[in-house]
Amino acid sequence: MTGVIRPMLPADRAVLLSILDSIPEFSSEEVLVAREVIDDYLRDGPRSGYNILVAEDGGSIAGYVCYGPTPLTHGTWDLYWIAVSPEKQGLGIGGRLITLAEKKIDESGGRLITVETSSKKEYQKTRQFYLHHGYQIVGRFPDFYAPEDDKLVLQKRLEAQLRSAVHPAFARRQPHLHRPLTHS
Repeated sequence: MTGVIRPMLPADRAVLLSILDSIPEFSSEEVLVAREVIDDYLRDGPRSGYNILVAEDGGSIAGYVCYGPTPLTHGTWDLYWIAVSPEKQGLGIGGRLITLAEKKIDESGGRLITVETSSKKEYQKTRQFYLHHGYQIVGRFPDFYAPEDDKLVLQKRLEAQLRSAVHPAFARRQPHLHRPLTHS
C-alpha cells in the first residue's frame, strides 16, 4: 500500500467527519468529541495539544491519527484517535498512521504512548490492532464508560526511553489543557 501521510489541512475536515460517521463502533457522542478535537487542531495547530496526520490512498483521504503530549508528564503521549474509512480498513493504512505517529513522538523525546479504549466486543478488532503494533494492556477500569463497558488502558514504550530522561523538547513544551480521552 502506498500513499501520502501529511498534516491535516482545513479542507480535510468534512471528509474526516464523514469517515468518523461511517465507523459503526463510534457513537454520536464520540464523533462529537472527535469533531471538537479536530476543530481545536485546525484553530490552534499543535499548540492545541493535538497533532493530526491524514492518510491519503489513491488521491482521497482514507483515515487519520490524532495524538499529543500528556500534560504534566515527562515524555508520555496520548494517542487520542485513529480512524480509517471502513472500505479502506485492512490495507495497512492504520498501521502506517500509527507507525508514523510513533516515529514523530519518538523524535520529540516521547518515551511512552498510552491509548484508552473500550472493552465492548465491538472494539475487539481495535484492541487486536493495538496489540499487533506492540501495545500492552496495562489497566482496566470496570464499568467506566457504562455498565459492562470497561475502559482499557494500553501502552507502548518507545526507543526514546533509552536516551536521557530529560529531552530538550520537554524544556520547550508548554503546558496545555488536558482534554478528556475517549476510546479510539
